[in-house]
Amino acid sequence: MNFFYKVNENIRMNDGMSMNKLSKSFSGLGISMMLMAVMMINPQTSVSGPLINAKALDGTEISSRTLAGKAYIVNFFASWCPPCRQEIPDMVELQEKYGKDGFTFIGIGFRDEEQSINDFIWEYGINYPVMIGDQAMISTFGDYIPGGLRAIPVSFVIGRDGSLITVAKGFQSREALEQLILRALETDEQRAGAVR
Repeated sequence: MNFFYKVNENIRMNDGMSMNKLSKSFSGLGISMMLMAVMMINPQTSVSGPLINAKALDGTEISSRTLAGKAYIVNFFASWCPPCRQEIPDMVELQEKYGKDGFTFIGIGFRDEEQSINDFIWEYGINYPVMIGDQAMISTFGDYIPGGLRAIPVSFVIGRDGSLITVAKGFQSREALEQLILRALETDEQRAGAVR
């Protein structure tokens, strides 16, 4: 079942607007605006997170399939980015704290060189998978942000059920990152109870 079919099933409009009409009314706005509209219409609607299928720099295969049942945060960063450099030490500590609970960060180097990222991993003692983002990956994740993925750091918070919980743009403090992790680790029922 594709995303737009699910959206159509979740939207109940009195005038019986079809998906074709709805799609035309949203043309030019992109998937990110569609996602925002769906969430405003029905905040309990679950939107699947962006799909991942790539190899980390250490050779580990990272995919939505291998991550099934885990909570994770995909963080786009770069070695040349000052706010990224500021939040990475907290991510390393939080990975150590919550890794045993079925959580992981996944770092994606944004418009950076592989050697610079490898040096960065060593310098900061990064203890979670890191990969280099190619244009396809940047576009896939960018579809979930109005205007696309243009600035970093940005973090995509994915729950254990594979749903996108939120997108956190800009620098995140340790406290903010920890709250995002706790939200990602919540069950569907806990999240639904918080919405009511």
